[in-house]
Amino acid sequence: MGEFELIRTYFKPLADRANRDQLPLGPGDDCAIQRLEPGHDLVFSVDTLVEGVHFPVGYEPEKLGWRALAVAVSDLAAMGAEPACFTLALTLPDADAGWLAGFASGLSRAGQAFGIALAGGDTTRGPLTISVQVHGLVARSAEIRRSGARSGDFVCVSGTLGAAGAALDYLSEPAPGPDQLAVLSRYHFPEPRLALGQSLVGLASAAIDISDGLLADLTHLLEASGVGADIDVEKVPLMPELVVLKGDDARRLALTSGDDYELCVTMAPKIYEALCEDVRRELTVIGVITPEPGLRLAGCVPDAAPGYDHFGRLA
Repeated sequence: MGEFELIRTYFKPLADRANRDQLPLGPGDDCAIQRLEPGHDLVFSVDTLVEGVHFPVGYEPEKLGWRALAVAVSDLAAMGAEPACFTLALTLPDADAGWLAGFASGLSRAGQAFGIALAGGDTTRGPLTISVQVHGLVARSAEIRRSGARSGDFVCVSGTLGAAGAALDYLSEPAPGPDQLAVLSRYHFPEPRLALGQSLVGLASAAIDISDGLLADLTHLLEASGVGADIDVEKVPLMPELVVLKGDDARRLALTSGDDYELCVTMAPKIYEALCEDVRRELTVIGVITPEPGLRLAGCVPDAAPGYDHFGRLA
């Protein structure tokens, strides 16, 4: 199968449901065209996944299709953006029809779930590598940045943390039990918190998605904002299944393991208290922003190493 037949067969259908007011020209030309609505800014981000680094060798292609798009879209969620379109750069060892059908299926289901369409991309031969660039829209100057946290703000996280990191121990399990399946689902099918991010525009002072571990990503937010934080680790929310599987190690995973793709946000206490019940139910207050730099942990603190760093082992 040639490159252009591959694109027509597996990926052009993913672009056919695009909003033509926003994406008047998609795959098939030298460039795609994205049209911005008046009074809006474009936000964009790119993520690269490499076989053997970001996902296991031989990983199921349908799960990989969902995962590749989800991890990129999570960055849009952190800024409160509405997804618009994405591009895909796909490096393949060979054009295996079965693999491509599964990958395109997972990518399509994720695109439908997240409301984002394929705008174009590129394919080439080489070690399996997937790069996804996502585009989103926000009202002009209304995006949520990492740099807005202020002393006295609450530090909140969405959902529960640590399950995706625990799932790494069970990826090759031939017959996973119910608790293992629960944490595996968090790894295979992450769900970007798009609706939550959009609901916090104008309310959250800062936000970041938790991709490399809570401690690592919160540290990035604190450094960008020029502040510190006091965190009560016993308030960090955990899946019951994670506690069953990992016991005392569950809290360490919640602090340091990556791939959760939840949101860590800061906001003034009075704003938090005024949130509608549905939004407040999605968030857990785990600490407070302080004027003194640094991240301080209180409670039953596990022996927690920093979060994931692609080049940390080279230091």
